[in-house]
Amino acid sequence: MLIYNVTLKVQPGIKDEWLKWMKEEHMPELMQTGLFSGNKLLHLLEQDESDGITFIAQYFCENMEAYSAYISDHAPGMREKGQKLFGGRFVAFRTLMETIE
Repeated sequence: MLIYNVTLKVQPGIKDEWLKWMKEEHMPELMQTGLFSGNKLLHLLEQDESDGITFIAQYFCENMEAYSAYISDHAPGMREKGQKLFGGRFVAFRTLMETIE
């Protein structure tokens, strides 16, 4: 299984609005692509939050083909929506991981 991991640092002033958007719009829209089997949204603890609050969004997919389809067909538009809403008030760092069984 692959985990598409997005670590985000969000300015404190947009935290509530951003969380609402993530939970009610962004994550459901991503799941509607049919390319992922599940997701989680986490708050990273024991971090200095003076310059932002760190969250992690994880999306689970079965294979590289599903992940690649998301990246090529859906990711650009979804990232653009986030930038339009929140501009430079958050930063994202994306990684792809594979579970070891």
